[in-house]
Amino acid sequence: MKRTPGPKIEHQRTFPTSVQEMQDLGWRQADVLLFTGDAFIDHPAFGAAVIARVLEHAGYKVAVVPQPNWRDDLRDFKKMGAPRLFFGVTSGNMDSMVNHYTANKRLRSNDAYTPGNRARQRPDYAVQVYSQILKSLYPRTPLVIGGIEASLRRLTHYDYWSDSLKPSILIDSGADLLLYGMAEKAVVEVANRLERGEEIRSMTQIPQTAYCSNTLPSQGKEELVELASYEECLKSKKVFARNFVLTEEESNKLEQRFFAEQVNGSFVVVNPPFPTLTPDEIDQVYDLPYTRLPHSRYAKKEPIPAYEMIKDSVTIHRGCFGGCSFCTIAAHQGKFISSRSKKSILNELRRIAAAPSFKGHVTDLGGPSANMYQMSGIKPELCIHCKRPSCIFPRICRNLDTRYSPLLSLYREARAVKGIKKITIGSGIRYDLIIDQDDKPVNPDSAEYFDELVVHHVSGRLKVAPEHTSDRVVTLLRKPSFKLFLHLSRRFAAVCEKYGLHQQLIPYFISSLPSCELEDMAHLAVQIRKLKLNLEHVQDFTPTPMTLASVMFYTG
Repeated sequence: MKRTPGPKIEHQRTFPTSVQEMQDLGWRQADVLLFTGDAFIDHPAFGAAVIARVLEHAGYKVAVVPQPNWRDDLRDFKKMGAPRLFFGVTSGNMDSMVNHYTANKRLRSNDAYTPGNRARQRPDYAVQVYSQILKSLYPRTPLVIGGIEASLRRLTHYDYWSDSLKPSILIDSGADLLLYGMAEKAVVEVANRLERGEEIRSMTQIPQTAYCSNTLPSQGKEELVELASYEECLKSKKVFARNFVLTEEESNKLEQRFFAEQVNGSFVVVNPPFPTLTPDEIDQVYDLPYTRLPHSRYAKKEPIPAYEMIKDSVTIHRGCFGGCSFCTIAAHQGKFISSRSKKSILNELRRIAAAPSFKGHVTDLGGPSANMYQMSGIKPELCIHCKRPSCIFPRICRNLDTRYSPLLSLYREARAVKGIKKITIGSGIRYDLIIDQDDKPVNPDSAEYFDELVVHHVSGRLKVAPEHTSDRVVTLLRKPSFKLFLHLSRRFAAVCEKYGLHQQLIPYFISSLPSCELEDMAHLAVQIRKLKLNLEHVQDFTPTPMTLASVMFYTG
């Protein structure tokens, strides 16, 4: 993630969000101008901040326009002018439609990524709207889209909110290039090539990107997965479902091929991703000089709820091999785990502990699933062509290294960091990585991990997600039987009794899932009453792009 030789840019305490702030830095023009649907928070939990810091580290001047007003004379899109290299557009940390609407398609009254929890500070389909505005104002300036909203719409997808199939977001947005997944390497490569004078339209070989072309890529057929066209998908739900199966199976492999999908006579081409980040590479991303604070423009505004929730949390890894059929994490972050080194994590904890506002409580050492840290294939060569969407469902893969010793070592050293009084694990845990269907430990140290988690890292409540009580439903979700939750519940009670703890196990459930009938929900209600469970959330299912569950919902 290094730039070609050029003038050194010292890192900024914060990134400019106005012309005045650019002038204060002595800049006449930004190299890259990022537009985001979120308030700008310079914290590694926020994608726009990560991309800004990575580009800055590579030597580029980065400015940010957070939550631009799209309903007035477009002054927010004009005030900074055109960047020297390219515009970058993201909806923010969430898909703008999930951010705006409930599962029943009712407008939400709040937005955790905005000061004061104010809603409607970004448009519906934010990436598309921002991109179309920028292309109309600056048609010759390269436009690159990324983030979760763009990533999950890189190919034909079911859009729940319009109840229709939509083509790749590249078509409707007019963007020149789409970066999918965690795109630090890709965005620096794009910047470096533009710096060298290459045309954006010639960038057809960069991994982890998608682009439009009038012709199929020149790779041999053995390297290309040619999908059915968008128009064919419109005519047949089975064709669309077959496309999804092909893309999911290919995306599950350690080494992937190209995708090509025809839309209106042209092709959307998706290049394979970069290899999973090594510990050194992911450390470099998280070791950058984030202020861990909202931008100074919010100093006199109300708090930003999303920031308040995660400000004292630490990401220890990316990726998830759980393969839940309703979840977008694997489609965005990948199936393979990229773990930070213990040194990098402990250094971040020390920075948090040294902050004047820190009260002593670290709210998470986690990731998509908290207990997958440093887990990977014992023999990586077996993962190269493996199509399994989940390494743990219906049974744990024999090639998966499920040892907890690296995570236990991290927890113990983290608790010893000066200034930290308590570390709780806010991310969800996969309890099918702790016990199996026969109520036996997955490996010799999984029971030790569970004891340590409950005793030291639970603040009164441990939240887990069985999702449903019906075996038929959870099988379609690629989740374990509810019987496993009952085993976990007994173990949790035993640990609490052994150590004199008064703690609760809080399950999360989802209603209205594909294939879920009224009798299934009645069964769930009976089980909850029988077990005297305390529920915080029963979430209604929302079909989101690029998930198996959304395809099931659409195709019936």
